[in-house]
Amino acid sequence: MSDSTQVNYTEDNIKTLDWREHIRMRPGMYIGKLGDGSSQDDGIYILLKEIVDNCIDEFVMGAGKTIEINLKEDEVVVRDYGRGIPLGKMVDAVSKMNTGGKYDSQAFKKSVGLNGVGTKAVNALSNFFRVQSIRDGRTRVAEFSQGEITLQEEEKDTTLRKGTKITFVPDKAIFLNFKFRKEYVDKMLKNYVYLNPGLKIIFNGQEYYSEEGLKDLLKDNIEEETIYDIIHLKGEDIEIAMTHSSKSYSETYYSFVNGQNTTQGGTHLAGFKEAVVKTIREFYSKNYDPADIRKSIIAAVSIKVIEPVFESQTKTKLGSNEIGPGMTSVRTFINDFLKTNLDNFLHKNPEVAQALERKIKQSETERKELSGIRKLARDRAKKVSLHNKKLRDCRQHYNDPKAEFRLDSTIFITEGDSASGSITKSRNVETQAVFSLRGKPLNSYGLSKKIVYENEEFNLLQAALNIEDGLEDLRYNNVVISTDADVDGMHIRLLLITFFLQFFPELIREGHLYILQTPLFRVRNKKETRYCYSEPERVKALAELGKNPEITRFKGLGEISPDEFKHFIGKDIRLEPIMLGKDTTIENLLEFYMGKNTPTRQEFIINNLNVESVQN
Repeated sequence: MSDSTQVNYTEDNIKTLDWREHIRMRPGMYIGKLGDGSSQDDGIYILLKEIVDNCIDEFVMGAGKTIEINLKEDEVVVRDYGRGIPLGKMVDAVSKMNTGGKYDSQAFKKSVGLNGVGTKAVNALSNFFRVQSIRDGRTRVAEFSQGEITLQEEEKDTTLRKGTKITFVPDKAIFLNFKFRKEYVDKMLKNYVYLNPGLKIIFNGQEYYSEEGLKDLLKDNIEEETIYDIIHLKGEDIEIAMTHSSKSYSETYYSFVNGQNTTQGGTHLAGFKEAVVKTIREFYSKNYDPADIRKSIIAAVSIKVIEPVFESQTKTKLGSNEIGPGMTSVRTFINDFLKTNLDNFLHKNPEVAQALERKIKQSETERKELSGIRKLARDRAKKVSLHNKKLRDCRQHYNDPKAEFRLDSTIFITEGDSASGSITKSRNVETQAVFSLRGKPLNSYGLSKKIVYENEEFNLLQAALNIEDGLEDLRYNNVVISTDADVDGMHIRLLLITFFLQFFPELIREGHLYILQTPLFRVRNKKETRYCYSEPERVKALAELGKNPEITRFKGLGEISPDEFKHFIGKDIRLEPIMLGKDTTIENLLEFYMGKNTPTRQEFIINNLNVESVQN
């Protein structure tokens, strides 16, 4: 290399960042992806979770049975009635790295957070952060902006109940166009009370409480019929609830460690799956296939681990191999528990044991009937060559099919060559993939899973996502339906959603399915360009940009140039999550929208029709 092309590397290149600068420069290291609140693992929910986790740790240690949370637009207030942060160290606890009570194993045993980072990250990533601690009739308040202290009061007497109160407003310069969605907060708080029977959480006046823990979790989340009543087993540092659905094709799991929802599983979930198979094989003295034993299982698993090791700061996957330093392995711990307790339950409840074995044999018969079709489907998928034709993969997977799952990994499901071409040219090739549909998908309502393998489009889509055997090996965190905002595009959306609801509902339940929102209009003058996603936005832009601006109506994704499209799938991407309402079942939902109840559906459309929906 010539001297002219060399880059100087001197002492001036060595930078030392303080704690807040490092968090703000590399927020992903501390809270995962940023996002705008459209996904349940977006940063604003991690901020809330970090604060609530501290309150939960107080409850676990026997201090404070109520947590109050108030959320108004972008301001969050969390109040617990625990021991309160020691007043002399309160400021340090929220603003100094490597400072906190979690380092004292006697003060916080089996805690969610052990590295003292969470509250500091919330502080550094908030425009406004206020902490108040109340202990022994004394209180103290401090306020910060982006981690910089702006107010520090002296201690004073108070009649308030002991505890800690945190108020924060996420920084809008970091979390662009963010919005808290009640559905995601609701799910988070319900999990907290399921895992902590006796805890009361009051969120904007609504009370959350559970008496039967994980059994309540399954009861509240199971929509379909089950073949036997929920089995609920509890031991020291472990709780399990499980049943089998009579209709589902998939395996559904809810897993937790020290109260943390480990959405990506980990050693404890792997251990549970192995232990269920082993215990049931031994109970029936038959070498049943693991897939037949676990097909349509719905289970919740919670364990407590001393000093847990998670694979990221967001704590979504347990990496610990032992339940504590120098103690038994996580797998052995769970296996021993199930070997004793599940085996005992099946012996004491022969009607459950008989129903379970019938289910396993039924699954075995169905698997054998499908085995030939599945093999042909896999071979066909290989011959079509997903990487070169249907799927334009991201480098993350193309270079290494077993690459670590990333929260920002996304696949766009598009219609037609023009739309897929625009997205392909505009995407971030590191993390964004494109799957191109050929024509309208089949209406899969009421069909058996056999159709997934016989229909080329469904088979290839399933293979691209890698969800044939469940979500454990899902290749993309965000599955985004990207169709035109016209009648045909809406129909394709509906058919795709029907496919996922029918065969892979857990993809929706776990918050992975979205609709890509793209602008309907471009309004511009010589100085400024506005992209409008609705008629009201267009009217506002016309009023603000002055006389005779140029207006373009985008009729399809293919009409948006790649240079423009990159804005709509980059940091300003707008995703609308597909959510299941808690008051309706999947079966009823599909019957209404995709069944033969034409007059009822027609009446619904007429009653809910409005100008904006037609234009959108």
